[in-house]
Amino acid sequence: MSQGLLQVTSLLMRFQGITALDHVSFAMEQGAITALIGPNGAGKTTLFNCVTGMYTPTAGKVHFDGADITAEPAHMISRHGIARTFQNLALFGGLTVLENLMVGAYLQGSSGLLQGAFKTPRARAEEKAAQAAAHEVLAFLGMQDAAQLRPSELSYGRQKQVEFARALMQKARLVMLDEPMAGMSAVEKTAMTVLIQRVRAEFGVTFLIVEHDIPVIMDISDKIIVLDFGRKIAEGTPQEVQSDPAVIAAYLGTDH
Repeated sequence: MSQGLLQVTSLLMRFQGITALDHVSFAMEQGAITALIGPNGAGKTTLFNCVTGMYTPTAGKVHFDGADITAEPAHMISRHGIARTFQNLALFGGLTVLENLMVGAYLQGSSGLLQGAFKTPRARAEEKAAQAAAHEVLAFLGMQDAAQLRPSELSYGRQKQVEFARALMQKARLVMLDEPMAGMSAVEKTAMTVLIQRVRAEFGVTFLIVEHDIPVIMDISDKIIVLDFGRKIAEGTPQEVQSDPAVIAAYLGTDH
C-alpha cells in the first residue's frame, strides 16, 4: 500500500472482548476526498476516534505526514493539522457563532491559560488574529449575517456549517467530517457539498467523511472505504464500490 498523508495500518480496537475494528488498513493522499461508509455499528466513528486520539487502539499504527501519532493525545494530534466534527453537534451554546469559530483558532494558539486570563500582549494579539480569521472564514462561507447569533438561533443545517467552519479555523490539512449531512434538507446538503469542494479546491484540504447519504458520497468522493463489522470489505472509486458484490450485500442492498 502506498504512503499517503494519512496512513492507517492494521488498526485493531477491542472493547471488553468486542472487536470494533479488525485490522483495518488504508492510505489517503493529500487533497483527496475519501468517504468511509458502512452499516450502523460497522466501526466508522471508532476509527475516527482512534485517528484523532480520543481512543488508543489495541494494536496497529496511525501515521500522519510520516509521523507516528498512534499514542498521542487529542490536543497534540490537532496540532499536527487534523480537525474533526462530530456526529452530534458539539457547539458552545453560550457563545456566539463568531466566538465558536474563535475556539477553533485557540486550539492552535501558543499563549497559555494564565496569559489569557491576564490579557498579556501575546494573548491579546492571538485574540485579535482569531477574530479576524473567524470573520474571514464566515465571509468565505457566506455566513457573515450569523456572526453575532447563538447556535440555537440557526437551523440545524446552518449549525452544521458552523461546526465545519470551526474545523477550518484550525488550519488543518486533514478535516474529518462525521455525518456532515445528517438532518439537513436537500438544499442544505447541496450547499455543504459545494463548500467541501470549494475548500478542497482553494486550500488543498484533505477530507475523510463518514456519511450515510449514499448519493452524496457517490457524487463527492474520490475514493470510498467500506467497513462491515469492523472489517474493511471494499476500497475503490465510487464506481468500483457501487458494483462490488460484498458492498451490495452488506450495505447498499440489492436494489442498488
